[in-house]
Amino acid sequence: MVGYMSRRDRFRYAVAVDMIVLTVREQALQVLVIERARKPFLGKLALPGGFLEDGENLDQAAHRELAEETGLDAETLHIRQFRTYGDPDRDPRGPILSVAYVALMPDLPIPIAGGDASAARWTPADDLLSDPAVLAFDHHRILSDAVDSARDLLSHTTLATTFCPPEFTISQLREVYETVWGIELEPSNFHRKITRADGFVTPTGGKASSDGGRRATLYRAGPATQLYPALLREHHPKNARQAGEHQELSTL
Repeated sequence: MVGYMSRRDRFRYAVAVDMIVLTVREQALQVLVIERARKPFLGKLALPGGFLEDGENLDQAAHRELAEETGLDAETLHIRQFRTYGDPDRDPRGPILSVAYVALMPDLPIPIAGGDASAARWTPADDLLSDPAVLAFDHHRILSDAVDSARDLLSHTTLATTFCPPEFTISQLREVYETVWGIELEPSNFHRKITRADGFVTPTGGKASSDGGRRATLYRAGPATQLYPALLREHHPKNARQAGEHQELSTL
């Protein structure tokens, strides 16, 4: 029994949480990153996160680390546990199991660095994903998985509304899809399919302000969480319209 316990202790993992906070800013899908103030990877960009403290559960640790390192309040975010990463060599300090959380909100404020972070800022996700060496640890893989998941979820859930303000126009919702998917969508086709999707959006009865043109109808998120039929995206560059190609949003 003593030998068994020693063997188990030798392979015990430490537990940490990492946060992937996504928002739409400046017409781009952006992610919250920090500049590490400690070794390992001193001065390198990373996702906010850290180790569990005594008496904490995973959700409490994720909320605390986000507040300490960025000044953002997790209670105001659409946050969910995403995936667990446990490769033995993912951290030079030893075997560390990381539970990743994804948080989504529209146009979040400028973060305030603290804790293990010397700086915190929003950065376009595509810029970080273009070079696997930019982020510390295995955070390039974690971010890539989270962005792929968000793009897929937009097809068959109502996730896109979490990137919008409480009241929004169909054009604003379309901009979310275009930004996250990296394509352009034909406006009238998108409007028709979104407003026909059962429970996706609900008219508020109000109209958006206008500079003289036709005032657009305001909507809020509807009761549905899943979309059927799903919305499909085409893998085309976002400048497709400039090239004269109008992309249609299709359904299964």
